[in-house]
Amino acid sequence: MIDKNEVSAWFKLLQDDICDQLSRCDGLATFKEDLWNRSGGGGGRTRIIRDGDIFEKGGVNFSEVHGEVTPALQSQLNTEATAFYATGVSIVIHPNHPLVPIIHMNVRYFELNNGIAWFGGGIDLTPHYIDHADAKFFHQQLKTICDQHKNHVDYGKLKKWADDYFFIPHRNETRGVGGIFYDYLGKDNTSDLSSIFNFTKDVGNTFAITYTALVDKNRSLPRDPAHRDWQMLRRGRYVEFNLVHDRGTRFGLVSNGRTESILMSLPNLASWEYDAVPEEGSREMETLELLKKGIDWVG
Repeated sequence: MIDKNEVSAWFKLLQDDICDQLSRCDGLATFKEDLWNRSGGGGGRTRIIRDGDIFEKGGVNFSEVHGEVTPALQSQLNTEATAFYATGVSIVIHPNHPLVPIIHMNVRYFELNNGIAWFGGGIDLTPHYIDHADAKFFHQQLKTICDQHKNHVDYGKLKKWADDYFFIPHRNETRGVGGIFYDYLGKDNTSDLSSIFNFTKDVGNTFAITYTALVDKNRSLPRDPAHRDWQMLRRGRYVEFNLVHDRGTRFGLVSNGRTESILMSLPNLASWEYDAVPEEGSREMETLELLKKGIDWVG
């Protein structure tokens, strides 16, 4: 079994590093920290940035919680274990510029008192307007990491997992251009958890490097009110996914997590317009047509 304290300590360092890099990228706002304790056991550090030069709202959260596996959690995890331990870092950034994408990352470690443990996580990109070059750059960064750990993970499989996971069935569209997603890695072979931990470290470390490059590429592009209107509608889709389908949101709520931290991923502003259909040939319609599974962004 891997040392959970080592994992937790590294996740704290990851949170510190990402907050530092994002603050420097924004250049105006800094993260405010909210320390919290969970009544059932454990706690965390919620760090929020808002009203910045480029980041309208974002959070970089660290948590380390433990306690009883409730019946609802037993059902979700399909286990008869009675106690759990979980630690991880969760990130969502909502930019104020419509041509800068939303990004999400989550890396986590989970352990049950029946001896089963695993790593999970993922990183995905949600552009308001899809840019092929940005999507290719993003996916190439992730493919490079996966290829460095090809004895344990396969980019194609993790990309498909992300396509299937970050999908809004009631809209029949993906949340964005996807990325990679994984869960239960090491669960069936706990002796290999150290290798999965190394892969998770590389996923975490690529986040700030990749995202700040995309921010700096797009933050000075011209924008107009129509861009902002579309951005609000796309944020609405993001809210729909997170409240209806997101596994992390459900886990946080059924495990009696801290509601403010769980719902940190939601933007401060979003909109819903009845039967909003973009004009044919517009960039908005082009984006909608690319919100589907199975696109080879790297090729």
